[in-house]
Amino acid sequence: MAAALTIGGAGEAQAQKTRLTVYTALENDQLQPYKQAFEADNPDVEIAWVRDSTGVITARVLAEKDNPRADIIWGLAATSILIFDNAGIVHRYTPKGAADIKPQLKAATEPMNYTAVEAFLALVCLNTVEQKKAGAPTPASWQDLTDPKFKNSIVMPHPASSGTGYMQVVSWIQAMGEAQAWAFMDRLHENIANYLHSGSAPCVQAARGERMVGIGLDMRGVREKAQGAPLELIVPKEGLAWDLEATAIVKGTKNLAAAQRLVDWSVTKKASEMYIKYYAVVAHKDLSGLPAGYPPTAPAAMTKMDFNFMATQRDRILAEWSKRYEGKAAPK
Repeated sequence: MAAALTIGGAGEAQAQKTRLTVYTALENDQLQPYKQAFEADNPDVEIAWVRDSTGVITARVLAEKDNPRADIIWGLAATSILIFDNAGIVHRYTPKGAADIKPQLKAATEPMNYTAVEAFLALVCLNTVEQKKAGAPTPASWQDLTDPKFKNSIVMPHPASSGTGYMQVVSWIQAMGEAQAWAFMDRLHENIANYLHSGSAPCVQAARGERMVGIGLDMRGVREKAQGAPLELIVPKEGLAWDLEATAIVKGTKNLAAAQRLVDWSVTKKASEMYIKYYAVVAHKDLSGLPAGYPPTAPAAMTKMDFNFMATQRDRILAEWSKRYEGKAAPK
């Protein structure tokens, strides 16, 4: 009887747990630590991850607009979340602890339409061994990557698949103006080997010597260099594109209270202390400091990014990009 009561009690406790379906584009190695930490502080809530690349998650949320499957998004580009907000998919919410978010990373609306957790940047990962073989220069600017000595030696993320790729394209457009940016990308395209379906993959390929140059995620380049890859991490003089990983509650969730608790937890100092293991720039105002090997000029080189422009112009920009460059997309 005692055993039966114990089993019954355990089953009842399990049944009382709220199960949150969480859509994310975070890297796979982050999912379990984040889940364990949140659930330790919220034992009556269970996270069920649905993970894919930024482009796939964005398309999925939009496709499910009339029948949402997610309760909350945790770890997706803020620009994608702004698209959802414009489509009426976001339940706006300002979390407890919002005052601790760095001003540069804070949403402008009240209640907030997204809540920043960290920023990710795109930089140039240069394999110095392959560079020496090719006799190629060390690029100091984005324009330098159009040098013929980089022919078929550059990889970057596909902007429809990767948030890193899309923010990079938009950064060029915002910095140069549309006409000059497309002209630049036409020249760069001559040196592109493939457009890869991941923000991390370009620096990984450069680290392995598969390509000389990868335009990709800052922290992936740092990680590969720390593991011994012959990489130089370059901050072009025009500056670096960046976006935010953020959280947002899906409108209509039946688990609103639990979703709000997750957003509250996502901006705590404890959460940011976990994020800073993977990102150099995190949302909490009391945490800063760059990992070993991180380019010290990178945070100051973060260009002005118009997230609303990125959100509202996404379909148009991707259509134009695809018309011009889709032929070098890597197989999925």
